[in-house]
Amino acid sequence: MQLGVIGLGRMGQIVVDRVLEVGHEVVAFDLDAEAVATAADAGAEPAESIGDLADQLGEDKRIWLMVPAGAPVDAALEELEDHLDSEDIVVDGGNSYFEDSIRRAESTPAAYLDCGTSGGPAGAELGFSLMIGGPEWAYDELESVFTAVATGPDGHEHMGPAGSGHYVKMVHNGVEYALMQTYGEGFELLSEGRYDLDLEAVASVWNNGAVIRSWLLELCEEAFREEGSDLGTVADRIEGGSTGTWTVQEALEQEVPLPLIYTALAERFGSRADDGRFSRRLANRLRYGFGRHEVPRRD
Repeated sequence: MQLGVIGLGRMGQIVVDRVLEVGHEVVAFDLDAEAVATAADAGAEPAESIGDLADQLGEDKRIWLMVPAGAPVDAALEELEDHLDSEDIVVDGGNSYFEDSIRRAESTPAAYLDCGTSGGPAGAELGFSLMIGGPEWAYDELESVFTAVATGPDGHEHMGPAGSGHYVKMVHNGVEYALMQTYGEGFELLSEGRYDLDLEAVASVWNNGAVIRSWLLELCEEAFREEGSDLGTVADRIEGGSTGTWTVQEALEQEVPLPLIYTALAERFGSRADDGRFSRRLANRLRYGFGRHEVPRRD
């Protein structure tokens, strides 16, 4: 299969690499010429523009967008519009708001798949978890591509109609907020409590058979190993918040109580006042662990 990939940041390049690895062809474009060159070095055909990418794909275009959520998605779709028809497929693999995905599915000439993507840069080796909404025929058509990009056939699933993939990913991120907050609070008590503990050792033993073992706990272990039990210069500031906000807004509309996710979101916003909370500092460092996001640090 020939796949066009638009957006060659960390996640987009992983899509390119994993699709090429299983023998599919890729045409790649990014506004950054160096990113396009990197994809070309990996075996992709470079494109000079979105229009050039569409022209290289020929009939029955299959295009994966991995650009930032919001205006960049709409801008890419606007450039693609005259090149698409109902037999083509566009995948939005970013963190788009699910209602935006519903709108785009209605206005895009091609079949539109909203693909919630989880796994971060670790997906380069392991593959992603993909939550996909939109026409089932389009999902079936790209199943081999999804299997290549995901951890395998069990790493992706068709969730339902347009918007459902990004809806499930939105709630996933809300759960992620709450889990990070929970680990942060537990380790804060251990840090401030009555024993002088090696928190890397605590995380390590918890990860070997304990009920609360998880990848996030492995990332706690990594954080303490690399920064020390006091987290060194890691600042009390947790970036992000859009998907958690959307989750809480949806919960209010549906009248579903989400006290843990709401509290975690409030803590994230509260971290922007510099009061030095350990739990927030650990959540800050955990975002680097799974997403390689920049770690704000104290002076």
